[in-house]
Amino acid sequence: MKDRKRNRMKGYDYSRDNLYFVTICVDGMVCCLGDVVDIDGVGTSRDLSVHRDLSANSDFKNIPQKRMQLNKYGKIVETQLNWLQERYDYVVVHAKIVMPNHVHAVLEIDRSLVSDKAVKIKSLSGLVGAFKTTSSKLIHRADFMEYKWKRSFHDHIIKNDKSYQNIVNYIHHNPEKWEDDTFNKK
Repeated sequence: MKDRKRNRMKGYDYSRDNLYFVTICVDGMVCCLGDVVDIDGVGTSRDLSVHRDLSANSDFKNIPQKRMQLNKYGKIVETQLNWLQERYDYVVVHAKIVMPNHVHAVLEIDRSLVSDKAVKIKSLSGLVGAFKTTSSKLIHRADFMEYKWKRSFHDHIIKNDKSYQNIVNYIHHNPEKWEDDTFNKK
């Protein structure tokens, strides 16, 4: 029997305070959470007002031209990502994107946010498991009985501010890269 590839760093305590970049995929990479659409520039869900002060010589490459349009299943997934920080006082969701067949998020575990020091801190795997279980159940109730997440997930421990900024930027611009994304099963 072939040994299964280890997904987590050996010996690392994944319940310790840290920032974690996670990628969670739909089983079979089925595109069922919504679509990447062009931003029409006016009246979109994205607030472009932060770019108001751009000078005439500015580089507009940093303004997203595409966004995710979530369907009812994608909205459930997004709601459950937010639920993690509502349910667990020690969790902060710094950035997230629900893509057609996967999710990227930066999750922080921060014990200092817990007033009751007797609270047991879930590991990153426990938190992702809670997210997957609750979102799957709600998607099943919404009439998609075959829905399931791919086993396990990818994680990256964020070690410095530069890495954090690069990952948040990657998440923010992920819809722009969908056409060439390895997760896009054309």
